[in-house]
Amino acid sequence: MNELSRHPVAPQKLYIDGAWQEAEGETQDVLSPIDGQRLTTIARASAADVDRAVAAARRAFDDGRWSRAAPAHRKKVLHKLADLIEANALELAVLGVRDNGTEIGMALKAEPGSAAGTFRYYAEALDKVYGEIAPTAGNVLGLVHKEPVGVVGAIVPWNFPLMIGAWKLAPALAAGNSVVLKPAETASLSLLKLAELAAEAGLPDGVLNVVTGAGSVTGEALALSMDVDVLVFTGSGGVGRRLLEYSARSNLKRCYLELGGKSPNVVFADAPDLEQAAKVSAAGIFRNAGQVCVAGSRLLVEESIHDEFVEALSRHAAAMKVGNPLDLTTNIGAVNNLTQLEGNLNFVTKAVEEGAEIALGGSRIMEDTGGYFMEPTVLKGVKPQDNVAQNEVFGPVLAVTPFKTDEEAVAIANSTKFGLAAGVWTSSLSRAHNMVRDIQAGVVHVNTYGGADGTVPLGGVKQSGNGHDKSMHAFDKYFDLKTAWMQL
Repeated sequence: MNELSRHPVAPQKLYIDGAWQEAEGETQDVLSPIDGQRLTTIARASAADVDRAVAAARRAFDDGRWSRAAPAHRKKVLHKLADLIEANALELAVLGVRDNGTEIGMALKAEPGSAAGTFRYYAEALDKVYGEIAPTAGNVLGLVHKEPVGVVGAIVPWNFPLMIGAWKLAPALAAGNSVVLKPAETASLSLLKLAELAAEAGLPDGVLNVVTGAGSVTGEALALSMDVDVLVFTGSGGVGRRLLEYSARSNLKRCYLELGGKSPNVVFADAPDLEQAAKVSAAGIFRNAGQVCVAGSRLLVEESIHDEFVEALSRHAAAMKVGNPLDLTTNIGAVNNLTQLEGNLNFVTKAVEEGAEIALGGSRIMEDTGGYFMEPTVLKGVKPQDNVAQNEVFGPVLAVTPFKTDEEAVAIANSTKFGLAAGVWTSSLSRAHNMVRDIQAGVVHVNTYGGADGTVPLGGVKQSGNGHDKSMHAFDKYFDLKTAWMQL
């Protein structure tokens, strides 16, 4: 790992139509969050570059080199890609860590480990997707065909680029589509490497294209393209709104958006093991420096155990080691970029101004390294209407609010515009079912937090977005239904 961590990273190009190509635009420095130093450069794709990538994807789709390939062939290629991801797992993980700051212990599992599993899942699933025969009168045959949608534009974030990229790419490719992928400008390297591995696995030229650059140029051009049929995105609500506007201004492409959350983690006094709940809840907000879309960033604690539980959670959080994410003993890595770090700290300042108390952390640390590191931070006395309770920080900042009754817990849990994930800790089966029913979220964990695998969908309600990643339900975004109505 030490050798990989010191290995120079060559300047990166665009991957279009099966070849590495120069961008029409300029290059952009990639700064590692570990030390703030230049790691390499990526290409900044212009609108014309994006048009070239989309055109390549359209040609590949229309001539059927992948879209009309036998399911058995697509399965073979995607399994081979999963094999190659596993064979290159350490390189992919280290490259991603140097690029985005996730601690290596988590990155190995969540990035190449998860991505390989995702490609295997959809490789196995693709030939189990059947059409339908409608229940018609005897003189009519009604058939429902499932067809690939065409060209998919995918825009993915910087926190888990390989994992989330696979959530988009694997079902889209398995369904027979062509894809133009736009990674985050602060975490592109592992996805560029993935394109190389996909070609090695036998994915035809033009079926997967990767364009890097600024969201305001590269992402906008992809979203405005008249030849992208479906756009999938994980990121902020503000960008999601703009993508919907771009859809309206162009070809009314379908947009599926996962827009983050402000997830409540509700702890009742009858939780089966309060110490374990505290330990898991600390990991549920502070791993990857809080840069997890489903992170339990609001802790709602029953009043009778509030002080005891906050003390236990703070103890577990304080024991988590913040440091170089390439060190296997590190529990909390770097914040992805300086702008994000400064935003995290501003949330803490504002919370204190609104009356919250810092129970733990609250500051930038290890500034002498040049890296972007922040202490795990616990804020007590946060009111439901406070800024830090209403808006996604996307950093290692936990807002704690007490409650007295089940009804109050539900009201506080549902008091934000988000609805992505939640957690409930209780020994009561009835209470658990009631909370799952009443909390407005796409995923509700009971007596755990995190860990839901690819067999179940991930999606949000309210302003956390629409559509689902993972599970067979992800295919819904990448197939069109076509009816054949035949008079016999």
